[in-house]
Amino acid sequence: MRTRLALVPGEPAGIGPELCVRLAQRPPDASLVAYADPDALTAAAAALGLPLRLLDADRDAGPGELALHPIRQARPTRFGQPDPANAPAVIAALRDAGAACLAGELDGLVTGPVHKASINAGGIAYTGTTELLAAQAGVEVVMMLANPRLRVALATTHLPLRAVPDAITRDGVTRTLRILHAALARDFGLSAPPRIAVLGLNPHAGEDGHLGREELDTIIPALDALRAEGLALEGPLPADTAFLPQKLSGYDAVLAMYHDQGLPVLKHSGFEQAVNITLGLPYPRVAVDHGTALDLAGRGVADPSSLFAAAALCARLARHRRSA
Repeated sequence: MRTRLALVPGEPAGIGPELCVRLAQRPPDASLVAYADPDALTAAAAALGLPLRLLDADRDAGPGELALHPIRQARPTRFGQPDPANAPAVIAALRDAGAACLAGELDGLVTGPVHKASINAGGIAYTGTTELLAAQAGVEVVMMLANPRLRVALATTHLPLRAVPDAITRDGVTRTLRILHAALARDFGLSAPPRIAVLGLNPHAGEDGHLGREELDTIIPALDALRAEGLALEGPLPADTAFLPQKLSGYDAVLAMYHDQGLPVLKHSGFEQAVNITLGLPYPRVAVDHGTALDLAGRGVADPSSLFAAAALCARLARHRRSA
């Protein structure tokens, strides 16, 4: 049975639709069903000078084709100019695609970049697609970014730096590591127990309490309890040396305590093929690791590598999950 994935372009005025058109030109790793406005996709194809034939949602598409679940926008797309009137269509595409995955009609979800300010300006309270899909599924999730060289999960996500220490709790670290461990074992098909490097919060991982007590009071007790359950955890490690190549070779993933502790290293090591994975959902969800690039929209110069990587990885995760 062929893997079937939902494909959501995201902000129609950004580069998402044209990246989906470029993806449609390739021999597919899986059957794709786009949740989008047909006019937005055809406008992007025309701007790129590429063929695009839209099919019914239950059809298998070949190169130059996309199966479509139509989500009509309130207003036509203008490249580079987000319109808050189209925010309901952006959210409807995400919700409908997530619902299809929850119902088992599709095997996974690939998402393009959204424009948070435009959605909120449209009167919809929106903090992020990860949060929207987690609430829809009624589960707790973990954000992990990955490229072919490295996987980095986050204990906290989009927080001001001054709020991070209070957000690092024993229960939170424990929950995050359990979700990460389960996803690595199930979705990535690791035959041996996944090996996870856990970073400390403070410089030098706290220097035995001299540079902060979060490691001693919070992180170490959480790791010790999980090791007793059989998880293969290393740390807490100083973040400034944990990413050395000889150390990374011994880990399947790294857990960073906050956004800018781990993600600059990952993006430096391979930004073009980096993707954003939501762990803990009942289905695989993989997103591009870049924004809407409004200044590039409609010009045909946007790099599609991240969307190509996201679709390929989502198909692979879906197959692993099905076989498991």
